[in-house]
Amino acid sequence: MHIVVCIKQVPDPSQARIDRETGMVIREGVDKITNPFDLYALEEALRLKEAQGGKVTALSMGPPAAAEVLRDAIAMGVDHGVLLSARGFAGADTLATSYTLAQAIRRLADVHLIICGKQAADGDTAQVGPGLAANLDIPHITQVRKIAQITKESLQVERLTDTGYEAIEVNLPAVITVVKEINEPRLPGLRGMMRAKKAEIQVWGPEEIDADETRIGLKGSPTQVWRTFEPEIHRKGEMLTGTPSEQAAALWERLRAL
Repeated sequence: MHIVVCIKQVPDPSQARIDRETGMVIREGVDKITNPFDLYALEEALRLKEAQGGKVTALSMGPPAAAEVLRDAIAMGVDHGVLLSARGFAGADTLATSYTLAQAIRRLADVHLIICGKQAADGDTAQVGPGLAANLDIPHITQVRKIAQITKESLQVERLTDTGYEAIEVNLPAVITVVKEINEPRLPGLRGMMRAKKAEIQVWGPEEIDADETRIGLKGSPTQVWRTFEPEIHRKGEMLTGTPSEQAAALWERLRAL
């Protein structure tokens, strides 16, 4: 069984800041990490590999520095890492990203299952997983909280909903996006980290994946982010004085007036 996990390098959310004058995310001096939801996708792929056999390939798109998240994935136990990196890929929205990843998966061939994190911490769109399935013309299931059973032909999962979960079965190949309830990601061991340092990361450009240049990067992106901003939060506090009974009565009057 060949499983592909799509991962992304994102700015550390705990360090994220917005330039109030330009409205752009400040990326300089901010640590880059693996998108947190993608760690659950990696862990689930590795558990399936341990139970079923086969191999796991981690796939990412980004600048050369994004190779680091692929090395982190290899340290966890992934077999191979592939980075889609070229100037032509820059500025891609979710539509262009989905197409580009799909082209790479077509080149990988014999892929039985594609696993993505629920969404990316820097975009929060949750569109790439379903878009990837649409480009490959295969079924997809979002919000997967548990893989109940898998064979080379089919997959049974529990899909998280607002009121509980749905039990769904699909034929393979398929795409799933997973939520954090599915597992607890492992930490890489020393042997894995040593292997990751020596690992060769394959780097593919548009030519290697036979990409239509009108469908990648800015050319293939009908949506663009014009401005990002932090909403201003206004807080007003008032201290109530007097005895506890007087404070309670004053609070009640204010609540009634709302």
